[in-house]
Amino acid sequence: MVDIATRVYNHNWKIDPIVRSLIDTDFYKLLMCQSVFRNKRDTTVVFSLINRSDKVRLAELIDEGELREQLDHVRSLSLSRGESTWLRGNTFYGKRQMFRSDFMEWFENMRLPPYHLERVGGQYELTFEGAWPEVMLWEIPALAVLMELRSRAVLKDMGKFELQVLYARAMTRIWEKIERLRRIEHLRIADFGTRRRHGFLWQDWCVQAMQEGLGRKFTGTSNCRIAMRRDIEAIGTNAHELPMVYSALTDSDADLAQAPYQVLADWHEEHDGNLRIILPDTYGTEGFLRNAPDWLASWTGIRIDSGDPAAGAEIAIRWWKERGEDPTRKLVIFSDGLDVEAIETLYARFHGRVKVSFGWGTLLTNDFRGLVPEDALAPFSLVCKAVSANGRPTVKLSDNPNKAMGPEDEIARYKRVFGVGEQVAQQVLV
Repeated sequence: MVDIATRVYNHNWKIDPIVRSLIDTDFYKLLMCQSVFRNKRDTTVVFSLINRSDKVRLAELIDEGELREQLDHVRSLSLSRGESTWLRGNTFYGKRQMFRSDFMEWFENMRLPPYHLERVGGQYELTFEGAWPEVMLWEIPALAVLMELRSRAVLKDMGKFELQVLYARAMTRIWEKIERLRRIEHLRIADFGTRRRHGFLWQDWCVQAMQEGLGRKFTGTSNCRIAMRRDIEAIGTNAHELPMVYSALTDSDADLAQAPYQVLADWHEEHDGNLRIILPDTYGTEGFLRNAPDWLASWTGIRIDSGDPAAGAEIAIRWWKERGEDPTRKLVIFSDGLDVEAIETLYARFHGRVKVSFGWGTLLTNDFRGLVPEDALAPFSLVCKAVSANGRPTVKLSDNPNKAMGPEDEIARYKRVFGVGEQVAQQVLV
């Protein structure tokens, strides 16, 4: 077991870089990248950093030179032979050779494209532009770099004993959460915490704690590198990025209305079983399900990632019943800003009505709330999103209007096309 406090006290980025591998990323990114490589590889996309927590002034915390060093290091990475072998030969979701040979040949020779970094006031503007399959792979490492540099900036002046006590308290907090979760008899929970983790070593520690503390109830991690190292399942399906870009590429309102379903039609051709999970909230869950083609009702389940999670699950249950499906055979994955209390409550409400699963993210891998002065290590909402495709702006509506993004006139158009009415705003914590 790594002595994290000592490692942090002695850290030197040249021997301890933040992103250690191209597969130090979320599994869903690689699945989506293969789909994009097959269907939309010539699309030019721009990704941009978006800090929803403007009180965290990253450019005043993080040295620009150090940030550039870390980003440049990420650009130097390529797949190792062992990583390529793992991706080519491992069984994922019960399927061997999940990644096709043409995609793997491309990925083995790929390097991440250039970035554009600019300091504007107390924040950084960080953007990536290029071919969609290449640029999309910047999202997770860019977020991981910024989150860990922020952690390092807060911790840099702490003494060795102070750091030992800090990590002991944080470890105790995680273990107490695990002990509570252990009481849930049929729990199924995975680590979804890569993008906003405190640091790589901390995420790895949290995964090991979940393995020991929860046993079979812990189903795996979204992080490919940790999954490979710890010989556990790599977990993930798809994300909002796909419908956002597909929608931006349409030429009419009619095509726009069908774009989210075209995404899943393409996905349907490539994947089956537990990879057929609907993410319905990009342009509002109720409208998406109301207008969904019948074949989608046969999919394995739904992921709830915004809005009131209980309300979202009730909508899904009602939809399945209306389409003649048995909800008890369907999987509902909750993944939005979860912590122990919400997991306990949602499990108690939906166990037995559906198959319940949880993707536990930031409050697993970055819960240092209240452990340092001024709460300077509290998690915050930092995202890196596709903001344009072939020069056209992307839009996300979500089931929480506080997560909406895009130009105001386009947001209004999308709300009209997708029939989104009044929404209940909820605080975005992580």
